[in-house]
Amino acid sequence: MIRGVARWALTLVVLAVAAMAIVYVGRGLLGGETGQEIDADAVQMGSLERTLIGLYLNLRRDDVARVPSGEDTEVLFTINPGETASTIAQRLQRQGLVSDAQLFLWLVRYRGVDAQLEAGEYELRANMSLDEIVESLQHGRLREVSVTIPEGKRAEEVAALLEERGLAQSEEFLRLVRSGTGDYGFLADRPEGAPSSLEGYLFPETYRIPADYDARGIVDLMLATFDERFSPEMRQAAAEKGMTIHEVVTLASVVEREAVVPEERPLIASVYLNRLEQGMYLQSDPTVQYALGYQEDVGQWWKIPMSLEEDVLVDSPYNTYMYPGLPPGPICNPGLASIQAMLEPAETTYLFFFSKFDGSHAFAETYEEHLQNQELYQGQQ
Repeated sequence: MIRGVARWALTLVVLAVAAMAIVYVGRGLLGGETGQEIDADAVQMGSLERTLIGLYLNLRRDDVARVPSGEDTEVLFTINPGETASTIAQRLQRQGLVSDAQLFLWLVRYRGVDAQLEAGEYELRANMSLDEIVESLQHGRLREVSVTIPEGKRAEEVAALLEERGLAQSEEFLRLVRSGTGDYGFLADRPEGAPSSLEGYLFPETYRIPADYDARGIVDLMLATFDERFSPEMRQAAAEKGMTIHEVVTLASVVEREAVVPEERPLIASVYLNRLEQGMYLQSDPTVQYALGYQEDVGQWWKIPMSLEEDVLVDSPYNTYMYPGLPPGPICNPGLASIQAMLEPAETTYLFFFSKFDGSHAFAETYEEHLQNQELYQGQQ
């Protein structure tokens, strides 16, 4: 009886001390009386604090071992850059991955890893104990590969880049791109008879791709990024100009390949829009390069230099020297700046431009001015 009372009294003392520690430490972890969240790393843990938290965790060892549910489905949990342990704990509880966010905080605090939870994606389950969750968040991050898809690349070049980084087989990626499938409204905007390819919609960006993604996952990621970046405001601007998304992206892809100097994008866009308005052929060299395809002798997709006597005779609907109007679809995957240039072109009456030695262009309103620019700059190339 005396031993039972002593054990009960000791438990009360430990609980009281632990409670004081929790109040003290909790105020530090959660930002004190202001309630403002601060980084847990800013609060240094001393030996007394560690001992008290250890006592508290020991008293709640059954809760630490308990799992929220028997659900064994894997859930992808993302830790964002700069997220604090407190925010992570609250989101874990909201998603049903831990039962007690505060208990999770004490555990990571005791382990000294509260400031070492790295940004990334983790596969967790609701039938994991707190110990298992903490362990997974320390060592279970899915490996990611960073890859930059530059603006102006055609699908084959994107495929080669992904294969080079070990992210996807080029042939499988291209098969999916050429299938043209994707559950996005902007793809339904393509006119009847347009190529089924996803060319133009593989949004150029720096991606952090989980190593377990397959080609389908990467294609979906690029399409989702396009869907996000081509904002509702931009869609409204296209509609006000009487253009479909497909038309905007197609012309933007031509601008992307023509523009070397970024500031010239709106000017080049204005030239093409002016020519279309007057019923003129676009006569764009990059569309011919796209039609010519892979150049085995030099191992590249874009033929440079071009022969205006021979190459422009290639019989392809993409050849805008031979066929009027827009090409059937995009000739590359344009970046946001070129798309924006199509929606906000410069207000000009230019109908021609000629490339100068530094990559910039000389613009002209008449064919006579264009011939003068050719004579002036052709020898400098």
